Amino acid sequence: METTSQAVAQAPAAEGGQQVPSARRTVDGYLQAPFPWYGLDEAFTGPRWLMQVGTTADGAVEHGSIGHGDEPSVRNEATAEDREKFAVVVTVAANPSRRSADGTGLLEATTVSSAAWLAGVGLLSFTWPGQMDHSLRDDWLEQQTETAWALADDLAGPEWSTLSLPVDGVPTPFHYRESEFGWVLAGSTQEGVHVGAYGRGMSAYGLGFAMIKDITAYA
Repeated sequence: METTSQAVAQAPAAEGGQQVPSARRTVDGYLQAPFPWYGLDEAFTGPRWLMQVGTTADGAVEHGSIGHGDEPSVRNEATAEDREKFAVVVTVAANPSRRSADGTGLLEATTVSSAAWLAGVGLLSFTWPGQMDHSLRDDWLEQQTETAWALADDLAGPEWSTLSLPVDGVPTPFHYRESEFGWVLAGSTQEGVHVGAYGRGMSAYGLGFAMIKDITAYA
């Protein structure tokens, strides 16, 4: 997938790894999407917050993320990470391979693997292994991003298991994997979008997803 925003659709980080709240508080991009957004269903009663959308080269909104629970920050202290409980839901438009608006290129199709990759890289964006020097994190992140892509491209592989979770009340199969940094899952809905999710401190097994009726309520 080629998008003009960062693949993980996160807000830029300030010095020290803290996220910049003002960078992701606008709902405008979400309102421009021609597809429905998904979040955790009403069983989740904690905080919900907007992150950012990702667009294609011609400006069309293709994916975006909604956060639930504690707003995570990039930290390398394991005890601090353990206290954070969050789940981020990534919605990806289910698009076939198609020409760009200016006719000069071909946009890749979006699939469940797209959602799995965005979720995998999203989790990495809030991960910093303990005892790692700051100067080494970029190299580590690049290596792990490539690994996340390889895993997302092989959803039938041994790293993934199948987990059934409700989507709009309908049991739906998801591809699911765990790592030392958290969990990642991805599946498809009946509304023409793929859903990915990642989190830490919250169990994925009790989650349910639902279409968001009013995205402006999250702003």
